Amino acid sequence: MFWRKKDRRRPAEGTTDRHALVPIPLTGGVLSGQVRDGQGGALPACEVSVFDAADRRVAHLETDPFGRYAASLMPGRYRVRVEAGGYRPRTEVVEVSWGSHVEMGVLVLGEDPALRPPASGVFLIDSDHSSVRFVARHIGLSKVYGRFNRFHGQIRIAEPFDESAVDVVIDAASVDTNVEARDTHLRSPDFLDVEQFPELRFSSVRFVQRGGNRWTVDGDLTLHGLTSDVSLDTTFLGSAEWNGDRVGAVATTQLHREHFTLNWQQMIAKGLPVVGSTIEIELDVQAVRQA
Repeated sequence: MFWRKKDRRRPAEGTTDRHALVPIPLTGGVLSGQVRDGQGGALPACEVSVFDAADRRVAHLETDPFGRYAASLMPGRYRVRVEAGGYRPRTEVVEVSWGSHVEMGVLVLGEDPALRPPASGVFLIDSDHSSVRFVARHIGLSKVYGRFNRFHGQIRIAEPFDESAVDVVIDAASVDTNVEARDTHLRSPDFLDVEQFPELRFSSVRFVQRGGNRWTVDGDLTLHGLTSDVSLDTTFLGSAEWNGDRVGAVATTQLHREHFTLNWQQMIAKGLPVVGSTIEIELDVQAVRQA
């Protein structure tokens, strides 16, 4: 009976205790904690880096949907750095010993003022310092990279920020993959059909904050004569003064060619398509405030 009580009080090495998120290793310990914002909300997808005494990164992970993280470590002294877009990073020093679970508790990240949304106004996209790029798979082996060289648009920043709007117009004939024969084919009726559909248009319908400086911009994309809803995973990069008041952001999304009847396809041996059906879109935008 005495042995059983002792066993209940102390779990066997290599098992998970009732607090740890991962098993305690036989040769080390476990470090865990939770990240929250200044309002007490959990911060998911925060970057957590653990550095040893020699300043080598020995663990690199993200917080889960509840803002929690955990890592198995060898005994020693560590520096833990937590970062999230839109928030000031935070660094703590901890000691991990053999067979132990070190609970760091709640780490609160304060807002980074430099990444707050800009004041309301209209910003014109600076095409000389912006890009609209795409990536497609070729026969399932490699990626083909391309871009559109001519586009224009504006960003209207509103108060509150989630009522802001974006409108972009892209010249379809400006498609450029650095291979003239391929670009000619992309402009043909097999793909963009630029004679009949000379423009691609995107107009936002809502801004949704995901935390810090990360937003989802939902909108309608008109391509090849059809309109389909698109969600842009957007990161606001901040503001700067250079030939005017400027803001920057990057955004990504995926398009399925079939949604816009871009159905041309050839198959090679083993049924592999020449061009993949999913196209990755990457936007890098800089815009200038208008007087």
